[in-house]
Amino acid sequence: MSWILAVETSTEWCSVALGRAAGCFSRHEHTGARSSSRVLPAVGEVLAEAGIRLADCAAIAFGAGPGSFTGLRTACGVVQGLAFGADLPVIPVNVLMACAESVRNGTCGGETLPAGAAVLVAIDARMDEAYAATFRWDDAANEWAMEGAMQVGAPESIVAPDGDFWLAGNALTVFGDRLAAAAGASRTVPDAMPDARAMVSIAQRALARGETIAAADAMPIYVRDKVAQTIVEREAVAAAKAAALAAQGAAR
Repeated sequence: MSWILAVETSTEWCSVALGRAAGCFSRHEHTGARSSSRVLPAVGEVLAEAGIRLADCAAIAFGAGPGSFTGLRTACGVVQGLAFGADLPVIPVNVLMACAESVRNGTCGGETLPAGAAVLVAIDARMDEAYAATFRWDDAANEWAMEGAMQVGAPESIVAPDGDFWLAGNALTVFGDRLAAAAGASRTVPDAMPDARAMVSIAQRALARGETIAAADAMPIYVRDKVAQTIVEREAVAAAKAAALAAQGAAR
């Protein structure tokens, strides 16, 4: 199986992986706002560990979104530059699907997803909102199928899928009881966040199907047009959080 390089910076993690069937070399680091300065050195490190050149790869995958506007542009820009220089095709990967892939391959949680169970992925989108989507593995297609559309909104608005499902992503940790959909989950995997190692697996399957694009066509996936809250909105969110904390304290 061919080498795939994957780059993911949609969250506060800088995640880079280089893999094929025989194994995977990776860097997965909590960098905060420093992903842009760490990503290229991480690429060089994994290539050196594997003992190959970038041109030896079959394609470069990147976390296309949804996620941080700056983080998505960082990954997309870096991958475009690398792909142009090495004359390689590009594979955009939905980062929420990558979370579901981490659950399926046991990278997070360590348990096996039951056959037929869905994975509801919900991750913090900042601005008091969450990104969410439901995925179910399709054995016939050997790929994830997304049920419905991706969502971005208040945690209370996230709808749980029908039937058995696992909840993946950090939204439950961030929002707690406000994420009402969590109540129906048979298992929660809060540490299943976007990870380049999972993206390598998804990209390998996409490559086998011939689903690559030219570097010039690589674009982030945005599901929210608004970049930041107004001062009034930030104050309202802060007040709501303070009131919730006070209510919790009074209930103890």
